[in-house]
Amino acid sequence: MIVTGASSGIGRELAIAAARKGYAVVLCARRADRLDAVVQAIRADGGTCTGVVADVRDLGTPQRLLEAAHPYGRIDVIANVAGSGAPGPLLEQTDAAIALQWDLHVAAPLRIAKAALPALIATHGQLLFIGSGLARVPAPGFGAYAPAKAAIRAAAQQLRRELHDDGVGVMYVDPGAVDTEFSEAAGMERMASPGMLAKAGDVAQRILHGVMRRAARVNAVPWQTAGVILGEWFPGLADAAMKRIVDSPAQGVTLRSERSERLEGRQTSVIPSVAPQRVVEGPPPDLATALEPVARRMERVKLTQAFVESLLVPGATLALTEVAMRWAGMPNKNERAAMHEVLTALADAGYLEPTADETWLVTMSS
Repeated sequence: MIVTGASSGIGRELAIAAARKGYAVVLCARRADRLDAVVQAIRADGGTCTGVVADVRDLGTPQRLLEAAHPYGRIDVIANVAGSGAPGPLLEQTDAAIALQWDLHVAAPLRIAKAALPALIATHGQLLFIGSGLARVPAPGFGAYAPAKAAIRAAAQQLRRELHDDGVGVMYVDPGAVDTEFSEAAGMERMASPGMLAKAGDVAQRILHGVMRRAARVNAVPWQTAGVILGEWFPGLADAAMKRIVDSPAQGVTLRSERSERLEGRQTSVIPSVAPQRVVEGPPPDLATALEPVARRMERVKLTQAFVESLLVPGATLALTEVAMRWAGMPNKNERAAMHEVLTALADAGYLEPTADETWLVTMSS
């Protein structure tokens, strides 16, 4: 079984559960330290696995995964679990943020499936795609994530029918709202209280059970799926429910008022005013010097200077959430805070110019 997004959340739990069931597992993730921890945990438990540090969006990743699986002699299951959220109003997201969601949730899984198809036909194997209830009933504030999940839901159904005669099974998973770093990064805590979030381990077990019976669909949290279906059947009720969520100060969701203020060109307490820019006298410091105040912080979270340097494209706009996702995939609070400190240090050194809350304009390269 090849599992992408295997360093945390559902991907991690699925990899561990599959290894305990006797699968040799190829794990793929971007964060080397976390991936290595999962590999060591599986091996300590007597399982067989190989870790591949890679971004699924990279064009060379499918071949790397096939090469990692080659020593095991076959491929039975490909579980496309890698994903990240995209909080924010859809039309206020950058082209890069929208493209990231499409590539991560749709294009990359299809590239991996295409590369592995001959091996899957040989074993009558299975493809597994992770969807979302937001694919059926999109909610305000989830940006390009919901459209991307709608696309992979349609793709899974299409592939199931196209590959039926080849003996390849295709399973679509609606995991429900799950208590993972992903839910926090995507903003799903707005939609469900902690008690309503499913456990990643429970969802992984249901997915694995679906693999064993070659299910076409797995609704990991049936009661949540039932609610989504009702929202799909009765869009007026869904709209009313979404309106209460969006307008509820208790939930901290003020998308409509924020959008109105931005479009009208006014700033309120919802959109903090940009702090006065620091005047940089003389030539700007080199990048290493600019990052010196946050060097130890970067080392602790394994944020490299090379990545920071790649951001410095003059004229580019850097939004904190987007940049943090590019770096960490599904950043936790600590990683997001570290990235904020780095961008602030760059602004202090004159490399960036603040343009809005948590948004900067790149004014020069390194």
